[in-house]
Amino acid sequence: MTNTRRLFLKASLAASTLAIAAGANLLTPRAVLAAWPSKAFNAKKMDVAMSDLIGTTETTPSNDIAVEAPDIAENGAVVSVTVKTKLPKVESISLFVPVNAYPLASSYVLSSTTDGFITGRIKMAKTSDVIAVVKSNGKLYSAKKSVKVTLGGCGG
Repeated sequence: MTNTRRLFLKASLAASTLAIAAGANLLTPRAVLAAWPSKAFNAKKMDVAMSDLIGTTETTPSNDIAVEAPDIAENGAVVSVTVKTKLPKVESISLFVPVNAYPLASSYVLSSTTDGFITGRIKMAKTSDVIAVVKSNGKLYSAKKSVKVTLGGCGG
């Protein structure tokens, strides 16, 4: 009997806490999910996107960052890109494609326990560099890889 009463009291307390949180708009997706840098993703120029996302356009080129992408992408809608780095304390990795209508292709905020590695697919409007910007130990580093996007998938 005592266990049933305790279970009822715990459930009542949990339900009332959720009701109060919902009433105060604390359970809306904006309050629960991470901040979305919409201004940076909607920027039409690379300098503006970089400034909105990371606060500056100044980066230091680094050989410690490897951007792996195909030399020739036969379909610009699906271009596989991998970024690896051995830099210490990687905080974020962002990918930019300067010729795209919206240059910021993706951005990843990493925790201190993860490796400096991301992989994914991005869209490319036409032949361009893919620029990776890595924030490591409070400083910004970059590397790039040129990718030729072909029309019609003819490979040339």
